[in-house]
Amino acid sequence: MQGDVVTVFFGGDVMLGRGVDQILPHPGDPALRESYIHDARAYVGLAEEANGPIPRPAAFSWPWGEALPILDAAGPDVRVINLETSVTRDGDFAPGKGVHYRMSPGNLPCLAAARPDVCALANNHVLDFGRRGLEETLDSLAGAALRTAGAGRDAVAAQRPAIVPLHTGGRVLVFSFGMASSGIPDDWAAAEDRAGVDFVREPSVAAAAAFAGRLRQMKRPGDIAVASVHWGANWGYDVSRAEIGFAHALVDAGVDIVHGHSSHHPRPLEAYRGRLVLYGCGDLVDDYEGIGGYERYRDDLRLLFLVSVQQDSGRLAGVRMVPLQARRMRLEHASPEDTRWLRDVLDRCGREFGSRVDAESDGTLTLRPLRAARPV
Repeated sequence: MQGDVVTVFFGGDVMLGRGVDQILPHPGDPALRESYIHDARAYVGLAEEANGPIPRPAAFSWPWGEALPILDAAGPDVRVINLETSVTRDGDFAPGKGVHYRMSPGNLPCLAAARPDVCALANNHVLDFGRRGLEETLDSLAGAALRTAGAGRDAVAAQRPAIVPLHTGGRVLVFSFGMASSGIPDDWAAAEDRAGVDFVREPSVAAAAAFAGRLRQMKRPGDIAVASVHWGANWGYDVSRAEIGFAHALVDAGVDIVHGHSSHHPRPLEAYRGRLVLYGCGDLVDDYEGIGGYERYRDDLRLLFLVSVQQDSGRLAGVRMVPLQARRMRLEHASPEDTRWLRDVLDRCGREFGSRVDAESDGTLTLRPLRAARPV
């Protein structure tokens, strides 16, 4: 870290289960209960049909590909991802769900290869194998010395933020919660005597006020507060007025960065009152390659978000985005043409938020806030 600027890497959904788990050295049970595919290895076949052979077993670093040297060169102070899978060999398939994700605990070195400081867990797949599966997930991640937020053995634990110390003496606090709009069932909510996730039914004024009270108890001078929120539909660039209002209320309460995720592709960015709102980071690592139906959203294109803020004030100092492409279940540099396409999309959908996205000569994208966002 230089001076009083803190740089945080944010990744969107990281799904190392199902097909990704099957190419790694210690795959778990490939059985699925999906409508059309009953073996996770079929997703490997779809990816290979689309882009060519995938080594099996692949190295633990394989799914991250060129993202790892990019992150090492960037040297962020803190790394935060949304881990959208259970990590378990235990538990039963959660009823009423069409898709279930789990990775073998033996493949956790793949997650550790990216050196995440915080794994947000309040999402719609962490309990795919029930509360037994969740408890093994929590034990496995703790055993690998990986911090988590957003899920726990009771409501107090689920609401507790992950705390990352900074060498300057401040901290990065990461709160994680998920909403019904992302597909989280109501009964996944943690309670006084029940394991689960920190669940917010809807982006309401009351929910924002309740969170504000928790934040006031935790945040100290020199801290950077992150709200990692799993919300919204998988596809589309529209952001509801309720979501905008909720994000703004979080910032008004003292949040410095809103880390939104759930959509399979990036959504708009906004600088509100000098703080960054990422309405949707998109997918980062998964096995969706070769699945048709939503090609116009180009969900094969992924972004690494490098967000710099002033530690003394939490104000945004800069946003750099590195475009990547998923091929053969591995992240590669995106082509100049694909980078331009992504810039154009993010620039267009961000204009109503007063945001412009510029392409730099080194192939990265940057955020250029122009004005205050529209009133909500």
